[in-house]
Amino acid sequence: MQLIRRMVSFRMSNPILSGLCHAFVWMMLGALILSFFLWMTGMREQDLSLYTYVVHGLSLLVGGFVSGKRSGERGWYHGGITGIVYGLIVLLIGFLALDASFNWKDSLQLASAFLISALGGIFGVNTRRS
Repeated sequence: MQLIRRMVSFRMSNPILSGLCHAFVWMMLGALILSFFLWMTGMREQDLSLYTYVVHGLSLLVGGFVSGKRSGERGWYHGGITGIVYGLIVLLIGFLALDASFNWKDSLQLASAFLISALGGIFGVNTRRS
């Protein structure tokens, strides 16, 4: 039984990479829920901008929480770096897929991604390990 548990369980030792993976999983779940919401109701895609910010914010909070909890120290740092990398990946995807250019709003989004993830890292580092 231990052999199966060891082979099935997958744990990343790097807290930032682990936080990024959790953040992107939560982002994909949020995008799936928003797509079903868009499909089932009469909303247009232009009306979902607030909800996408909420999904990104929750994903950043969870990613920062996981990276802070996995690091065990300096949660704001690990969470903040997770938020910066998450924001850069989202900006890179937007640049490559939509041919969007970098402007001042993007730097504001990166700063807010840092702050939200750092807050999640602060909460994560202060949780008890069981």
